[in-house]
Amino acid sequence: MNWLKLLQELADETDKIALRYFRRVDLRVEYKQDNSPVTQADKEIEEYIRAAAKKREPALGFYGEEFGQEEAEPRLFIDPLDGTRSFVRGIPFFATLLGLEENGELVAGLVSAPALGMRWQAARGQGACLRDRNTGQEKRLRVSQIAELQKAQAFHSSLAGVEVSAESAAKILNIIQKTERQRGYGDFYQHMLVAQGSGELAFDPALKAWDLAGPKIIVEEAGGKVTSFAGAENDLFAGTAVSTNGILHAEILKLLR
Repeated sequence: MNWLKLLQELADETDKIALRYFRRVDLRVEYKQDNSPVTQADKEIEEYIRAAAKKREPALGFYGEEFGQEEAEPRLFIDPLDGTRSFVRGIPFFATLLGLEENGELVAGLVSAPALGMRWQAARGQGACLRDRNTGQEKRLRVSQIAELQKAQAFHSSLAGVEVSAESAAKILNIIQKTERQRGYGDFYQHMLVAQGSGELAFDPALKAWDLAGPKIIVEEAGGKVTSFAGAENDLFAGTAVSTNGILHAEILKLLR
């Protein structure tokens, strides 16, 4: 099965759904138990993915943000709209994240950000690439080769508030103040910037498996490294993630500890 092709075909349709709802004045927003927002776009996208993927591959299992687990192998991780808070507020930094796991290993991943016109994707052992619909070009992704923390550009998500603990925020601040430049992009985008060599490290102190599966394989196939803050390499459920160009990873983990 060409899993990446399947993910591409799914995203071609989910992009349309997302853009149909983006910046609509009648967008319905509800709040889940954890106070995170969910819209009809989130639900419709995940419903479409599950139905369309199941039709193509009946044995497929799912782990999705909005409709939970369906235990089976292979398994598709689904974040229908990563960056729902941005989506709700009319900010174009949102994406559908898909990651395909087979025999316990991520084998394909895709991040599609339709409002940006950009799609990042990877298949295990085949590298990663960026498709830019604004230019019509496709570019192979490679992480940067910067080897000194003081010359690095760092990305991060929230540094205060409900999305991050005071302990994690302090650790991140301690590291990024040692870098040359810092930007707070958060969500999927920071990790894609690492994958494409636009920065050297990105911190995510609170995330779920569906947030991580797609971006992780893309960063890794671009030559980078993704682990939990504690250094776990293959745990999608660790709850934290740091992505780097690989060169700086050991140093970053030491500082996080």
